[in-house]
Amino acid sequence: MRSNDELYRWLPGFNCGACGYTDCQTFAQALKEGNVSPGNCPVLSQERFARNKNQLELYLAGRLNCPDCIEDYIGLIDHARADFILHPLSGEPACRETLVSFAPEKLSDGMVIKYRPLGCPITHFARIIAIENGLLDVWVIGPGKLLDRDESPCELGICMVLSFQGVIEGPRPYVGQTVKFLPAHCMMGKVHSGVIVSLEGEKTRIDCIDLKIWEHTSTQFTHKVNNAGR
Repeated sequence: MRSNDELYRWLPGFNCGACGYTDCQTFAQALKEGNVSPGNCPVLSQERFARNKNQLELYLAGRLNCPDCIEDYIGLIDHARADFILHPLSGEPACRETLVSFAPEKLSDGMVIKYRPLGCPITHFARIIAIENGLLDVWVIGPGKLLDRDESPCELGICMVLSFQGVIEGPRPYVGQTVKFLPAHCMMGKVHSGVIVSLEGEKTRIDCIDLKIWEHTSTQFTHKVNNAGR
């Protein structure tokens, strides 16, 4: 039986609401139940997602039996190769992000904020999960006006993204490794760089986030080869 996760992996992951559903996971459930087709997602119909849409249609038609058939994780904008895709933690709408806000606004848990990450041209809408030592933990939730949410987001201007938390799809890294990863909900499909600071099974936290693509060092590859021989 098709699972939501098998279908979700080919969706854009933007949770934009353009399909009429609250998020991509709910749309994946509708696909599973046969209530919609991939064409109901306007974003998936964009040329940059043509491969995803084709794979999804083949899979739904039963002509593609391997859910792991997409071997490479390639950025949509820069066409860079990522080490893995980062999906949200179980039951969460998007990867957790930790932000630094430079705005003087008084913020609290549960508030919806509007901001632009430093170095990113896309405006983000997010809900604050928690605030600790002035740092904001958030989920990106998309613009409320497309999702029938009656809200007035607090505008923060430019924020700095310090870390991501989520679930790895792909080869498992090690703590301390510099990685190139693709956040599943990134609207640009942009490969990010960072450092693995915690790892529990497939769950990870990545710090030192940068939109520049860092290259791996020979030391890292040596570490991996040495560990493989143990």
